[in-house]
Amino acid sequence: MINTDILIIGAGPTGLFTVFEAGLLGMKCHIIDSLGKPGGQCSEIYPKKPIYDIPAHPEILAGDLINNLLKQIKPFNPTYSLGQTAEKLEKVDDGFIVTTNKGIVIKGKVLAIAGGLGNFEPRKPSIDNILKFEDKGLQYKIIEKKIFKGKKVVISGGGDSALDWTIELSKIAKKVTLIHRRNQFRGAVDSANQIQKLKDEGVIDVITPATLLKINGDDHVKNVELNHNESKLKIDTDFIIPLYGLVPKMDVFKEWGLNIDKNAIVVNNSKDYSTNIKGIYAIGDINTYPGKLKLILSGFHEAAVMCHSAYSLINPEKKNTLKYTTISGVKGFDGSVKKAKKIEINSIR
Repeated sequence: MINTDILIIGAGPTGLFTVFEAGLLGMKCHIIDSLGKPGGQCSEIYPKKPIYDIPAHPEILAGDLINNLLKQIKPFNPTYSLGQTAEKLEKVDDGFIVTTNKGIVIKGKVLAIAGGLGNFEPRKPSIDNILKFEDKGLQYKIIEKKIFKGKKVVISGGGDSALDWTIELSKIAKKVTLIHRRNQFRGAVDSANQIQKLKDEGVIDVITPATLLKINGDDHVKNVELNHNESKLKIDTDFIIPLYGLVPKMDVFKEWGLNIDKNAIVVNNSKDYSTNIKGIYAIGDINTYPGKLKLILSGFHEAAVMCHSAYSLINPEKKNTLKYTTISGVKGFDGSVKKAKKIEINSIR
């Protein structure tokens, strides 16, 4: 069993920043996330999309924001259960025990749900025989890219993930074909320009507008059928990778007895973003309250307030005094210390 102070569900920006705020208060964190890497939608869906409303950053790419957050929390040594979803919840005297879909058991003194829009599942194509080929040449995400070396790959989608993986796999695959239902892509302009360059050089094929109709094969994908300009087209391939984004699911939180309103967890925003179950908080886009703004910076604020409340709950005998990092510095669990240098001000006479 893994033991921690704050068990965080969700490794998006809000969940990651929670690790920093908890670390300042001497609390350790463990993070569960259904995706294979930290970052939530910022990493999975739009890593190269610019964000303009992060304080002190006139413009920052979503992927760079995640990298900065990971660097910021590194001194506090968070632990992770990635590629897993929280399923079972048990309330015990000194906290909560959560079991993931892979059987990993984690005990936290408090639970912070920072799951964005909830647990995510891949958005799947609407074709009849899709279940037959899942994990048999049909994949919804890429974890080990080396399996595509020397293979023929069809990627379907028009967002950042589709463009980025087309560019990346073109370096190792025998042939990559990108299909999209529109002529225009939704991804970053720079990525779209790279796609056009690779197409012009004959490195990849791009077929637009095109939609996936059927997957053929016996015990593995052999080819796919497309609807292209109102005619059918068949492409031989070893892999088909539909990258259509993610679909949020809130079912597990309803089963846990949390108050849900329109696919969001109801919290007490006048106090500490606590839910109807003592010791369970919800922060970031997954919560709702009057005047809620679904912004990353709102999630950062909620994380800070929640951590101070969690500290008092975990340490009822201790007085928590707010200390500014400009004075206290940052003391990591890894032994690192960052502290501002004293500034001497000479009086003018």
